[in-house]
Amino acid sequence: MKLVYFSIPILLLGAYFLKTKKTKLTNKKTSIYDFVVKDLQGNDFDFSSLKGKKIMIVNTASKCGLTPQYEGLQEIYSKYKDLHNFVIIGFPANNFLYQEPGKSKAIEEFCQLNYGVTFPMMEKIDVKGSDQAEIYQFLTNKKFNGYKDSKVKWNFQKYLIGREGKLEKIISPKTEPTNPEIINWITK
Repeated sequence: MKLVYFSIPILLLGAYFLKTKKTKLTNKKTSIYDFVVKDLQGNDFDFSSLKGKKIMIVNTASKCGLTPQYEGLQEIYSKYKDLHNFVIIGFPANNFLYQEPGKSKAIEEFCQLNYGVTFPMMEKIDVKGSDQAEIYQFLTNKKFNGYKDSKVKWNFQKYLIGREGKLEKIISPKTEPTNPEIINWITK
């Protein structure tokens, strides 16, 4: 009988680890161009189509105190997308106090109606935790990105990727998109 009592907790523990197993990023992904993700409409978005561009990746949320940053993001995207071959890629995420509860259609409508967002927005993902999306495993792990380890601290953290597909800067969530540090990076 003791064997049965001992076996059940082991089985439950094993089931827990199988359920929460994190997808591991392979070393084959050495630049941002190796990723294909889904956009808000469910279409494939291939980062290799961005070769030669400067890229800002930002995790977004519609019910956050930092949500007004959408305005600044749209402003710099509109101003620099053609002039400096710059693109912003938004990844809605619900990892911080459930501040992005909506589904894709609601997120898209919110962004367009309230902030006129025209930069590419991807499907909602996890940017931290056991279900962290592969692209954020790449962005937050020096072993993959070749720059530095980081943690996504809050909504609107910005990852700046240079024209060769390599991570160059990590910008705090509280730093406004129109901050001179970001503008200087875009325009240099």
